[in-house]
Amino acid sequence: MTGRVLVTAGASGVGRAMAEAFDRAGYDVWVSDIDPAALAAVPGHWHAHHADVSDETQMRALFDAIRAADGLDVLCANAGIAGPTDAIEDIDLNAWRTCVSVNLDGAFLAAKHATPLMKVAGSGSFILTSSTAGQHGYPFRAPYAAAKWAVIGLMKTLAMELGPHGIRVNAICPGAVEGPRMEGVLTREAAAKGMTRDQVYRGYASGTAMGRFVEAHDIANMAVFLASDAARLVSGQVIAVDGFTVNPDPKL
Repeated sequence: MTGRVLVTAGASGVGRAMAEAFDRAGYDVWVSDIDPAALAAVPGHWHAHHADVSDETQMRALFDAIRAADGLDVLCANAGIAGPTDAIEDIDLNAWRTCVSVNLDGAFLAAKHATPLMKVAGSGSFILTSSTAGQHGYPFRAPYAAAKWAVIGLMKTLAMELGPHGIRVNAICPGAVEGPRMEGVLTREAAAKGMTRDQVYRGYASGTAMGRFVEAHDIANMAVFLASDAARLVSGQVIAVDGFTVNPDPKL
């Protein structure tokens, strides 16, 4: 066994791809999710736990179980939601708070409870999922972009704070990822901008140097690399897996 990894929101989408990649690499895989059906569908040898990443009581229970199983080597704080897609003056405060809570509080709580386990071991790797929206901003996505910028600030701070304990901390910034979650974003953004879904899709793709969307396994492969000994001195880094975003808000 290479080590023990926890992937939050690991039962579907990018998180599921991460968990599968770590499984192939020989890790003992733990996943948390809020979707009972998705959790029921993960491989039987994974450790699957229902947990809301924004609820500290549930997160504490998850990490108590991991502690009882002899610790943690890699944390992929991956849970996130798209949040509302709307003009800033039309965004509901509760929708803002929910988006920030899942994307930012979720990363904070995972890091908070993983840290004591890794300090005992004197080593470990945190991989926080941010977004290219956390590097460039994005119109009509204010709560999501703000939270993902904050995730990068959290990562930089933790890399400095935890480095002396042998713990590395990095952030992956996915671009637009093919899949159901992005389809919802495309539909809502098209309505907000008065465009068609296909126009918005082409806008995202043409805004990258490579002219295409990312796939979940691209993100997963980077996570496994960052957790590996090959990245033993890689910490405090923001790594975009996006085909290189050259125009974060193309107009078509």
